[in-house]
Amino acid sequence: MTHSPNQRIFIAGHRGMVGSALTRQLNDVDEVELVIRDRSELDLTNQAAVHDFFRTESIDSVIFAAAKVGGIHANSTYPADFAYQNAMMAANAIHGAYLAGVPRFLFLGSTCIYPRMAPQPIQESSLLTSPLEETNEAYALAKIMGLKLCEYYRKQYGVIYHSAMPTNLYGPGDNYHPDNSHVIPGLIQRFHQAKESAAESVTVWGTGNPRREFLHVDDLAAALVHLIGIADPPDWVNVGTGEDIRIGDLAQLVAEVVGYQGEIIQDTSKPDGTPLKRTDISRIAETGWQPTVDLTEGLMETYQDFLTAIDAQLLRSI
Repeated sequence: MTHSPNQRIFIAGHRGMVGSALTRQLNDVDEVELVIRDRSELDLTNQAAVHDFFRTESIDSVIFAAAKVGGIHANSTYPADFAYQNAMMAANAIHGAYLAGVPRFLFLGSTCIYPRMAPQPIQESSLLTSPLEETNEAYALAKIMGLKLCEYYRKQYGVIYHSAMPTNLYGPGDNYHPDNSHVIPGLIQRFHQAKESAAESVTVWGTGNPRREFLHVDDLAAALVHLIGIADPPDWVNVGTGEDIRIGDLAQLVAEVVGYQGEIIQDTSKPDGTPLKRTDISRIAETGWQPTVDLTEGLMETYQDFLTAIDAQLLRSI
C-alpha cells in the first residue's frame, strides 16, 4: 500500500473489533496519520457535528467501520434504532466528507445486505434481487443505503467512494456475551466455562450441519487497507475466505483449542437457520487480495485474547 506523506486517515468506529484491528495495522505505517474520535467527541448521528469535523480536520481518506450492531433479539426488538442510527451515521459521514473535499471513502457493511435466498456462494450481483432476512432487515437496509450512497456520489461527483461487505468475523476484541454474541465467541465462552467447571457435556443448538464462513478480523483489516490503496476499486466487494465449515465441526475445533474434553451434544429441537451461507470472493481476489489467517491458528489467537481480557477484566459483555 502506497500513500502520500502524512496521509490523514479517519477511522470511524475505532473502538469496535474492526476499528481496533485497523488501528493496529495502520499504527505501524509511517506515512499514515490516524484520526480517531470517541463517541463522546463526535456523535456520527449529529449532522452538524460531523460536517464541522470534516470541514476542520483535512481528512484524506475515511474507513467507516462505525455501526450500531446487535444479535437477532436486539435487531427484532429495536428495528427503528438500528435503521435510524445506521442510516444517519452513513449519510452524515458520506455527505460531510464529500462537502469537505475528502477524495476517498471506504464504507463497511456486512453480507447480511444480501437477500435471504441469495444463490450460493453469494455474488455482489445478488444485491436487491429478492427479499432480505426479516430478523435483520432494518440494519441491512441502512447498510445498503450507505453502499448505494457511495456508489451514487462516485457516479455523480467522481469521488472514489466505495464499500466492502465482510462475512462472519471473529478475532481479538470480540463480544463474548452469553446471549448476544456470535457463533465463535459464544462457543469459546461456553467451552471455557465448561472446562473450568469440569462439566461433562456442552449442548450446541441444532443439528450441526449448517455451513458458515468465518474471516479473521486482521484479514479484514488487511483487505480494507489494500482496498484504499487501489486507484480504481470496484464499487463494492465481498470480503471473506470463500470457504465454509460445518457448525458441528467448528464446535469440535473450538473445544480442542480451548482444551475442553467433554461431550458435545447437538440439540436437534433447536433451529438450524440457513443451511449454507458463503461468499464469492472472486471480485476482491482479482484486485490482488487473499486471506492469510488459518482458522485453527486464528481460533488459538482469539482464545488467548479471551483469556487476556478475562485476566484484565476487560471482557466485552454487552
